[in-house]
Amino acid sequence: MSHNSFGHLFKFTSWGESHGPAIGCVVDGTPARIPLLETDIQHFLDRRKPGQNRFTTQRQEPDEVKILSGVFEDPETGEQVTTGTPISLHIENTDQRSKDYSDIKDSYRPGHADFTYTEKYGIRDYRGGGRQSARETATRVAAGAIARKILPDVAIVGSLVQMGPHTINRNNWDDAEIDNNHFWCPDKEAATLWEDYLDGVRKAGSSCGAIIEVTAKNVPVGLGAPIYGKLDADLASAMMSINAVKGVEIGEGFAAAALSGEMNADEMSASKSDQNSPEFSSNHAGGILGGISTGQDITLRFAVKPTSSILTPRKTITSSGEETEIITKGRHDPCVGIRAVPVGEAMMAIVLADHFLRNRGQNARSRRCCLPSIAA
Repeated sequence: MSHNSFGHLFKFTSWGESHGPAIGCVVDGTPARIPLLETDIQHFLDRRKPGQNRFTTQRQEPDEVKILSGVFEDPETGEQVTTGTPISLHIENTDQRSKDYSDIKDSYRPGHADFTYTEKYGIRDYRGGGRQSARETATRVAAGAIARKILPDVAIVGSLVQMGPHTINRNNWDDAEIDNNHFWCPDKEAATLWEDYLDGVRKAGSSCGAIIEVTAKNVPVGLGAPIYGKLDADLASAMMSINAVKGVEIGEGFAAAALSGEMNADEMSASKSDQNSPEFSSNHAGGILGGISTGQDITLRFAVKPTSSILTPRKTITSSGEETEIITKGRHDPCVGIRAVPVGEAMMAIVLADHFLRNRGQNARSRRCCLPSIAA
């Protein structure tokens, strides 16, 4: 199987299965002499790990990361820094429960990749979905933590803006609330409503979808390239690669189709603080024009479908073509969108770090290449 790597100059390759002994990744392209400790990565893994509350899977994984390569003691400062060589990360699986999947190993879950995976490869690890499991996303969060070290001035914040049919009230948006509830929700009232809603979904043995919004602030002008290196295209690819994602919007997204040309135009005026950069009256473009960052906030949203692992019987077929019904027992997220928030943040960081390094190599002397130096 190929296609297990993502990125160009900053690239990571993930490995491992949901119920195997471990998962991990190899991160290549990290510049040398960037301070990096396991605690720098663990902070972000702790935000994503399962079993934190009743609204996520009850699988208990500490997700403790080990750095196996790519770091060494700096001879000048004495602190642990990157060496510029591949960084190998290792996360043990400690709470596998494969017997939950034994009853359905010969049946295909409707809405899941069981059928297509088997048809393509002729073999499938049925234990939790194997390679196609969302367990793999822990490695993305780990790689994203390293990517953030390349982007010291960029702030990336993800939030849940819709759960099932229930959306937030954007007039209630408060960044301080995002870390104060179980859902990364910026609307306190919506978070309270979602508790009751998701309790009902969970107790019914069902699931629901969600929409996640990710914003990157302080992104420099000039990341991305026209045609085949568009920043928004790479961001969309990154988000679509996350399990269960069914659609991505940049900026105004699909709503732009309902706007007039006058309404959609982000008008510009001379900046009072920086003569080389304009001030924008709005940000319908989501911080990207022609595939290149404008210096405004980059904003995107992605939609996550309900998980197919539910207790309600669904009609399906077996691997031998016989009709049957299936239910999926075990420990599953009733809304996978909750733990997708830190994953979306990580993929945003990975794409921006990759484009940062690509632009640095191509336009290092350009006046318009407003790139800060990498933090040491």
